[in-house]
Amino acid sequence: MTHETLWAPWRLGYVQGHDTGEPATAIEPQQWRPSADHDCFLCRATAAEPDHDQQLGVVERTSSSIVVINRFPYSNGHLLVAPLDHRAALTDLTDSQLLDLQHCLTFWCRVIEGCMQAQGFNVGLNLGRVAGAGLPGHLHWHIVPRWSGDVNFMPTIAGARVLPQSLDSLWEQLTEAKQPLSNTR
Repeated sequence: MTHETLWAPWRLGYVQGHDTGEPATAIEPQQWRPSADHDCFLCRATAAEPDHDQQLGVVERTSSSIVVINRFPYSNGHLLVAPLDHRAALTDLTDSQLLDLQHCLTFWCRVIEGCMQAQGFNVGLNLGRVAGAGLPGHLHWHIVPRWSGDVNFMPTIAGARVLPQSLDSLWEQLTEAKQPLSNTR
C-alpha cells in the first residue's frame, strides 16, 4: 500500500489533546452569557464581539444560534451549528431554538452548495461523550460538504486528506456568499 504524507502542523495540538479548538484564548469577552462555560470555545465565540468573528471562524450569529468553521475539518467547508447557550441535551432547548438551528442548517447547506458546488452533505449531531461528542457540554451539529469521488470523510484506511483552502479564505468565501441569500430567509 502506498502512503502519502502531507504536512499539517496545525493538527498536532488537536491530536495530542492540547488544542481544544480555541484559536484565540487571548480574546476575553466583555460579557458572557449566563449559561456560558468559560472553557468552551463555542461559548467564547458566542460572547466575543463581532469584530473577532473572522479570528474565531464565526460566519453567522442569529438570535438563538451561532455558526462557526470547524478548525479541525473532515472536509473543506466543515461547519458547526450550535445554540448560543451552553446546553448538553436536546431537551434543554426550546422549540424556537430548535427551529432556528434547523433553519441555520438548511441555510448553510444552501450557501455551501452554491459557492463551493457541494454535491451532498453529512449533517450530524453527537449526543454525549460516548456517542463521539468532542464537546459534550455544548450541543453542535456538523455540516460536512461532500463531492463525488471525495476521499476525505472518515477514511477507513490511513491515507491523506487534502483541504485545498485555508480557513481564513473559507471564512471570506462563506461570509461573502451568504449576503445575497440572507434576504431569502
